[in-house]
Amino acid sequence: MAARQPEPAGTRRDGRRGAAARARDVSGAFRHLVGGLGTAVLALAALAWLVVAGLTCVIGVGLLLLPTVPRAVRVVAERERARLSRLGPEIIGMGPAPDGARAALADPVVRRELRWLLAHGTLGLFLGLAGATMVLDAVQNITYPLWWRALPVEDRTPTPVFWDVRDDADAMAVAALGVAMAVCFLLLGPGMARLQAWPGRRLLTPTADVDLSLRIAQLSATRAAALDAHAAELRRIERSLHDGAQNRLVAITVLLGAARRALARNRPDAEDMLERAQETAEQALSELRTVVRGILPPVLADRGLAGALAGLAANCGVPCRVDVDALGRCPASIEATAYFVTAEALTNISRHSRARHATVTVRRAGDRLSLRIEDDGVGGADERHGSGLTGIRSRVEAHDGRLTLTSPPGGPTAIEVELPCGS
Repeated sequence: MAARQPEPAGTRRDGRRGAAARARDVSGAFRHLVGGLGTAVLALAALAWLVVAGLTCVIGVGLLLLPTVPRAVRVVAERERARLSRLGPEIIGMGPAPDGARAALADPVVRRELRWLLAHGTLGLFLGLAGATMVLDAVQNITYPLWWRALPVEDRTPTPVFWDVRDDADAMAVAALGVAMAVCFLLLGPGMARLQAWPGRRLLTPTADVDLSLRIAQLSATRAAALDAHAAELRRIERSLHDGAQNRLVAITVLLGAARRALARNRPDAEDMLERAQETAEQALSELRTVVRGILPPVLADRGLAGALAGLAANCGVPCRVDVDALGRCPASIEATAYFVTAEALTNISRHSRARHATVTVRRAGDRLSLRIEDDGVGGADERHGSGLTGIRSRVEAHDGRLTLTSPPGGPTAIEVELPCGS
């Protein structure tokens, strides 16, 4: 019988990557469905408020409630826009709702939001409940044989099971049902998440004219922030040169002048002055190199983004793992932005997070570069408290990128950045 050929290492790696990607898709689908369930509950509440306001118009009370309906609809729609923007392509917010019921009904954006409210408050709610229930029941049933004997004798049958559980065979049948439910979610979950998000992607995106005006306003704000960040960077470089290298060069000039006069008079301290001048020159050179690295790190050109990030992780104050997929080379400005974002984030982790471990993950999908920096620290990071996150966001948005910060109290903290990097 012929010997079986060993499976190529590349095939095994591709299989592992495929399984990992599938696992990410399924876990992402569950998160999307649960998040959509939350906004679906809000959409159903807004629908109920709309019905109440409409019915009470008969007795006059609804006339007082009607002006609040557009604002309630807009608040719920904005939450869904923010949720969908975190999970995929950005949907630009619409700002405050029009004042008054007539102005709201005349607004095409509000009419589209009402259609979304009806779809998401019904179909989105059903899909969210179905997905969450399927996963929770699958976990319950798969683990059921481990704890079913601890239940009261008269109430040992789990909710989705239609037979009585009396012995281990019945409990194993429950576990088999849980495996079947898990397989169903593996097959159906990503599609359910896409179907739940579809009304929002279709109805909450702005129309062409509104999208253009909002985009112009957004780009103007981004350009202003980029100019401010550039001016701040120039001021930082100027201060570094003025307070560091320039002062060192002045000291070198003074020391060399004193040494020249000492040599002319055959004074014995001339050698000491020359040595001090040499040490000061070396310090000035070191500070100039630091300034140059702050403008565009040479390591990016020498070792690429992967090597540069590995160097940052090696110098981080907490153990840090770097996971970089095959990237190829991106534009220099994009690589520099990814480098500075990582450097600032790791500095914050070392100083403030009290973390035990950090991870930097970089992926490239088509013309988008994804960067994720995560730590297991205490969380609570806030852009408003001067932690450098505002500067990071300005750098990212200057390239038309996107930054998402997740840092609940107690941790963990995750910074996700997407940058356009060309094809």
